[in-house]
Amino acid sequence: MNEGNRSKAVESLQDFAASRRKLVMAIGGTVAALPVAGLLWQALSTPEAETAQSPGDGKQPKPSDARRAANARGYLARVNKQLITWDEVADECMARYANDVLENIINRVIIQQACTSQGITVTATEVDHEILTISKRFKVPVEEWYNLLENERDLKPAQYRRDIIWPMLALRKLAGADVTITQKMLAEAFQRDYGPRVKAKMIMFDNLRRAQGIYSKIRQNPDDFERLAREHSIEPNSRALDGAVPPIRMYGGNLQLEKAAFKLKKEGGEISGITEIGPSRYVILLGEGRTEPVVKNIDEVRDELLKQLKEEETQKKIARVFDKIKQQTRVDNYISGRSSGNIRPVSGTKPNFDANAVTPAAGTARTSSRLRTAPPEQLPPGTAVDSVLPRP
Repeated sequence: MNEGNRSKAVESLQDFAASRRKLVMAIGGTVAALPVAGLLWQALSTPEAETAQSPGDGKQPKPSDARRAANARGYLARVNKQLITWDEVADECMARYANDVLENIINRVIIQQACTSQGITVTATEVDHEILTISKRFKVPVEEWYNLLENERDLKPAQYRRDIIWPMLALRKLAGADVTITQKMLAEAFQRDYGPRVKAKMIMFDNLRRAQGIYSKIRQNPDDFERLAREHSIEPNSRALDGAVPPIRMYGGNLQLEKAAFKLKKEGGEISGITEIGPSRYVILLGEGRTEPVVKNIDEVRDELLKQLKEEETQKKIARVFDKIKQQTRVDNYISGRSSGNIRPVSGTKPNFDANAVTPAAGTARTSSRLRTAPPEQLPPGTAVDSVLPRP
């Protein structure tokens, strides 16, 4: 792939990431924990495991007797005569990354349990097909798409499949595919994406009294707007540009800001009043005219808008479904000491989160002194954690 195509692919990857933002937020930390999960896996993998997973001619070098003995005793490295143990690495990983990785796993298990209760499955073939569909959408071969994910997002193929695509498909099935798109929704989306936008400069404040003081100065000398924006705006990006902001569109997400912007004269030069656009957020706008729409007839883009709206509404539905199943699922996090979901306190007492009081399930692997397994009532005896997670 040449440099021009690669740049377009990177932009496509950014667009894809933006389109999945609501899903990522719904899953709640799954993506954010991916690099952490990768580090934890790498830190806790034995040298034999690394060798077994490495590409090559299939011939596996046999570890020395000393190396086998060291691994059997839980040693992961040797520096001169000093051995570094599994417990040392596990303890440090637990201290640094445990809660993020645990939350990541918890969210996947919540989705898996909901799927199991409803008889829903997501196959490896479905995951493959979804990834192929995404790569085709952005006109990037699958292998190049994987490379871009790894290079631009530090996201390995296995993580992408397990922590992005599988949850997305599972939640989509849980949510159901049916969404209703009305003519009003179409009209608003057309106005949002293709309608005129207000070009403006903005000063943002976190204090109404301060906003009123600066507003008086602007009224006295409108030519000072850029200087006052540079000196007083709390929004760093626009402040560095003398108050310049991207053109403001209708139905973009902040109704109060949009109303104030579209009240300004089309020819520009008008200053708005002080507008509250959020908690402790006040803005003053200087209108600079309107943009000219490129597409003026909705019929030219109707099919594209319908497809986009269906995706947006599906993501909203997915977020609502995930919130619901989280509320219905009892989760006790023994690292953070917090419970969530379907909680029924007994006699007003809080759950006991003493990890040392938890009896490990029979047959579980040896763990660090800081790492405790789930109580036996949560997993069948001898169940490995990996066995209850999806493996597309």
